[in-house]
Amino acid sequence: MTDSDLNKTDNKTKGSKNFKKYIIAFWAMFSFIVLSVFFFFIGISNGNFGFMPSFEELENPKNSLATEIYSSDKVLLGKFYFQNRSFVKYEELSPDMVNALVATEDVRFYDHSGVDLIGLGRVVKGLITANRNAGGGSTLSQQLAKMLFPRERFSSKLDMVFRKFREWVIGVKLERSYTKEEILTMYLNKYDFLNLAVGVKSAAHVYFNTTPDSLKIEQAAMLVGMAKNSSYYNPLRRPELTLDRRNVVLSQMVKYNYLEQEQYDSLKLLPLNLDYQKVDHRRGSATYFREYLRTSLTAQKPVRSRYPSWNQQRFVEDSLEWKNNPFFGWCNKNKKANGESYNIYQDGLKIYTTIDSRMQKYAEQAVREHLGLDLQAAFDNEKRYHRNPPFSDDLDDEAVDNNLYQSMRRSERYRVLKDKDISLDSIKSIFKTPTPMRIFTWKGERDTILSPNDSMLYYKGFLRAGFMSMVPQTGEVRAYVGGPNYKHFMYDMVNNGKRQVGSIIKPFLYTVAMQEGLTPCDKVPNIAQTFDVGDGTTWTSRNSTSERTGEMVTLRWGLANSVNNISGWVLKQFKPQAVVNMAKKMGVISQIDPVPSVFLGTSEITVREMVGAYGTYANKGVYIKPRCISRIEDSKGNEIAHSIPQKHEAMSAKTAYLMTNLLEGVVRRGTGRRLGWKYNLHNPMGGKTGTTQNHSDGWFMGITPNLVSGVWVGAEDRAIHFEGITLGQGANMALPIWALYMQKVYADESLNIPIGKFEKPQGFNIDLDCNTKSANSKNKGLIESEEEDFF
Repeated sequence: MTDSDLNKTDNKTKGSKNFKKYIIAFWAMFSFIVLSVFFFFIGISNGNFGFMPSFEELENPKNSLATEIYSSDKVLLGKFYFQNRSFVKYEELSPDMVNALVATEDVRFYDHSGVDLIGLGRVVKGLITANRNAGGGSTLSQQLAKMLFPRERFSSKLDMVFRKFREWVIGVKLERSYTKEEILTMYLNKYDFLNLAVGVKSAAHVYFNTTPDSLKIEQAAMLVGMAKNSSYYNPLRRPELTLDRRNVVLSQMVKYNYLEQEQYDSLKLLPLNLDYQKVDHRRGSATYFREYLRTSLTAQKPVRSRYPSWNQQRFVEDSLEWKNNPFFGWCNKNKKANGESYNIYQDGLKIYTTIDSRMQKYAEQAVREHLGLDLQAAFDNEKRYHRNPPFSDDLDDEAVDNNLYQSMRRSERYRVLKDKDISLDSIKSIFKTPTPMRIFTWKGERDTILSPNDSMLYYKGFLRAGFMSMVPQTGEVRAYVGGPNYKHFMYDMVNNGKRQVGSIIKPFLYTVAMQEGLTPCDKVPNIAQTFDVGDGTTWTSRNSTSERTGEMVTLRWGLANSVNNISGWVLKQFKPQAVVNMAKKMGVISQIDPVPSVFLGTSEITVREMVGAYGTYANKGVYIKPRCISRIEDSKGNEIAHSIPQKHEAMSAKTAYLMTNLLEGVVRRGTGRRLGWKYNLHNPMGGKTGTTQNHSDGWFMGITPNLVSGVWVGAEDRAIHFEGITLGQGANMALPIWALYMQKVYADESLNIPIGKFEKPQGFNIDLDCNTKSANSKNKGLIESEEEDFF
């Protein structure tokens, strides 16, 4: 063999060895890369390169779900939320919504397992060729991962890369943990469509006033179009861009065979056709009730030190509520499975209330009709020529100025300025400076320029109202109106506002008399009654008129006409403490002083307490505490709380029936007669009017066998009131609201409110026809007038 042959052989051997080295090096490098990528993703999956949700977090991602409040007739009244999001099931989604989303955001959604390699290749190619139209590579699963587990903004490009890889891993994990349908549902429930519309259920309502399963194709396409960037494609701010984006979605549906070309040609010509529903907790139905519900459910356990010295009675009342009412402070009394307290703003609860949406609407209409169309105009006309309207002329300029100064100090604007260490003189100057503002009128809001002082004076001139209606046999509250307009008058005059009750407290006194053996037809002397008040002085009752003074009259006539002398006679027989005790039995927890003038109604009590108390009469002597919640369910539909009526016997059934007879007398022949001649209400019903001194407060309590309702009307300040008894009595201020409400309730056949008599208890044999005893022959022709309560 020649040297040349040997060299060739050596070269072949070396070439073979080098090739083997290259092969080994290649596979070593390939294995290294594969292992590196493998361990890199293992590290990402284990959270070594940043946050990675645990299995438990993947299975139970945190969602801030709004709590929904439903009426007894299954109407959504409102929500409590940090984000206005409501959960929807896959079956409740429009197929067009699902198809539009897949066609636009992830056409291979049903084929991949979290990472779309084809789409990713397209993105890489687009980056190389600088093609901006290559589209994105994020799958729906990856987009959902970004929404479910948002993190801080990336601090560098490397952090951005790691974050993208993390989303891939989370997307794959989501695909392993959930079905495709569940991922689609979670995506649509999670996405923020702006304008307080988080999730497709809220979005369908806010933008189109419909539900997800009823969305039209073009509506679904608009919402899917917003998913690209809801801030940019905002239909309220950029309707033209949103319309163009909607049509892009429709074209994608055509491209991937979810829509016919003919349909697209017609749909693309349609405008957006928004039916925008503004979300505002201060608007809508039952606003005062919803706020009462919120504060009640989230109440903290009362601690005496948190209550000012002048309001220790409120501490006592709240303590009783905490002890006896399972729903007062419910969120803090009850714990979830993880040991945390319930949060009504993010736990997605469903609160089923006793409110009937139809009756609530009628109550709100009745308040609006009487105050807005009738009483407020009469009040304004009466005050037109006063020195300092709306204040009465019995207040001098100094008293008015002091009243406004105290109102200023109680205002939120004052507290904000005070917290900024602004001097009192500067604050006073600010309150005198005109500023643009939007004010309430009964014809709608109006933009104007007023100083804060003038604004306070303006709002003081509006009459307020409180109304509540309840089923006496169950305690279920059917309607709750705390004022004329929650946005502008937030103070709740049903549960929070306490006002002097006037003559509506007199039935408590008569109840004691009936319980002790008297009857409506028993006669007593209509003469002034004098009481020793205990400090060497006396107090004497007096009537507003001399009608039948000195005669023997029936107790029925005395209550029907709210005669103080008769109440005084009854009180002398049974003492003030007996009246207080009876009121407590009937559910009144407000302070009532056992003094001779107790029957004049100087005590301050809420509408809610008085409605509960009067319900005792219609419920055969059994007091049932008013209740507003039927049950509560968690976000998965499991019942976690249920209302149980709280009741006890306050009086005998015989006494209750005698009282219904007395209260019927008020309506038939007393201060409530206008229910018949003016409002054409003639079915069995009873009631009692009430007016306080200076006509500051007007009340009416009305009962039927199946419904008990109470009304208060007055101004924010007791120094603002009607000047005379004609307009400033309970029969004119409050009774019309009750009458208008009952007219609407009886006219609605769907409510099925029966019209029947108060049921007579077994064994009842008392003769209640006072005319057979010549007891009430002189009451014909009496002028209807509320007995003003003199102090």
